[in-house]
Amino acid sequence: MAFLFFRVIVAKMGSNEQIERALESWARRDFGDDARIADLKRLSGGASQETWAFEVVVADKTNRLILRRAPGGEAVARSSEAITLRMESMLLGCADQAGVPVPGVLGVFEPGSDLGESFIMRRIDGETIGRKILRDANFETARTRLSEQCGAALAGIHAIDMGTLPDLPRSDGMDQIRKYETIYRNFDLPRPVFELAFAWLKAHQPAPQSPVLVHGDFRLGNLIVDEKGLASVLDWELAHIGDPREDIAWICVNSWRFGQIENRVGGFGELDVLLDAYAASGGTRFEPRDIDWWEMLGSLKWGIMCMIMYEAFRSGGDPSVERAAIGRRVSETEIDLLNLLERAL
Repeated sequence: MAFLFFRVIVAKMGSNEQIERALESWARRDFGDDARIADLKRLSGGASQETWAFEVVVADKTNRLILRRAPGGEAVARSSEAITLRMESMLLGCADQAGVPVPGVLGVFEPGSDLGESFIMRRIDGETIGRKILRDANFETARTRLSEQCGAALAGIHAIDMGTLPDLPRSDGMDQIRKYETIYRNFDLPRPVFELAFAWLKAHQPAPQSPVLVHGDFRLGNLIVDEKGLASVLDWELAHIGDPREDIAWICVNSWRFGQIENRVGGFGELDVLLDAYAASGGTRFEPRDIDWWEMLGSLKWGIMCMIMYEAFRSGGDPSVERAAIGRRVSETEIDLLNLLERAL
C-alpha cells in the first residue's frame, strides 16, 4: 500500500525521466529530429515554482534553457495574488518588446500537457545572490552601473502599454495597507512599531500616480547581474497594476541591501542616480522624498511577511529552518521602520 502511494506521488510530481522525455518531444518539434536533451537538473530557489536548467543539443550547437514549472506541473489555487505562469510568460514577451532585459520565451505549456503548466525561456548568464553581487570583486564595475540600469529598466516596465497586458490584479498603496493590516490583526500579536507605522502611513497617504504595470518584486535576488551590470529581470509572478513608486521603493527597502545599508538602492547605489535614469528613460520625474512613504510601506509589508513565515514554522505547516530564520527577521524590520519614522518626522 505504501509503495503504491509512493508511485502515485511520483507520477503526479513528475520524475526527471518524465520531464526529460517531455522536453525532448518539444525540442524535436521546435529544433529538429536530431535534437536531444542534456544536463537536466532542478535548481535551488524558486519557493513557489519549480525551476529546471537543461540544454537542447543539435549537432554541434548547444542551447542553454530554463523550464519554469508549476509544482508537479499542476496549477493550484493560490491564496496570494501571484499570477499564472501563462500570464508571466506574456509579461516577459511584453517586456522584451519594450527593451527591458528579460529572458526570451520559447514555449508555453498548459495544465494537462506532458510538462504541465510551465514555460521555457533562455538561460541568462550571471549572478542572482545579493551578497555575492555586493561583495565579489568581479562585480565591482557592475555595482557602479546598476542604479542607472535599474532606473532605465523600471521606466521601460512602467511604460508598457496596458492594452497589451493580460488581466492583472490591481493594487495601490491603500489596498496593500488594508490587506496587510488584516493579516497582521489576525495574528492577535500587537507590535507597537507596526501599529505606529500603520498609523503614519494612513495619515500621510500621497497623491496617487497614474497606474502602470508594476513588477512587484524588483530587487536583488530577482535580478541577474553579470560583470557589466543588469543582465535580466526575473520572477514576475507578483506583477500587478499599481503605482510606479512601489517598484522604485521596494529595491530601497533595507532588507534588500544585504548589510550595505549606506547605499539606499539595493546596497549598491544612490537613489538620485536611479531616479535620474528613470526620468531620462521616459519615466515620471520623482524626487527621493516621493519614495519615502512607499519605502516605509515596503518595510512594513516585509515585516508582516516575516510574521507569516514564522507562523508557518511554528504551526508545523512548513517546519523548515528557512521559515524560522526568516521569521526572526521581524525585529530587523522594526528597527528599519523606527529609522524611517525618525527621518519622516
